[in-house]
Amino acid sequence: MADTDMPTGRTMGAVSARESAADRRRRRELFLSALNEARQVRDRVRPRLTRASRMREAIHLRTFRW
Repeated sequence: MADTDMPTGRTMGAVSARESAADRRRRRELFLSALNEARQVRDRVRPRLTRASRMREAIHLRTFRW
C-alpha cells in the first residue's frame, strides 16, 4: 500500500527538474528586469557617460570586421 502512494524516484526527479527549470526561468526574468531597470537609471543619472558609451559602441561596430 505504501508503494503505490509514493511516486517513483524517476518521477520525483522529473518533477524537481521541472520545478528547478521554472525557478531558474523566474529568477532569470527577475534578474534581467532588474538589470534593465539599473541601466535605465544609470542612463538618466549619467547622460554624458551614456553618450560616450554609445559612441564607443558605434565605433566598435563600425570597425568590427564581419
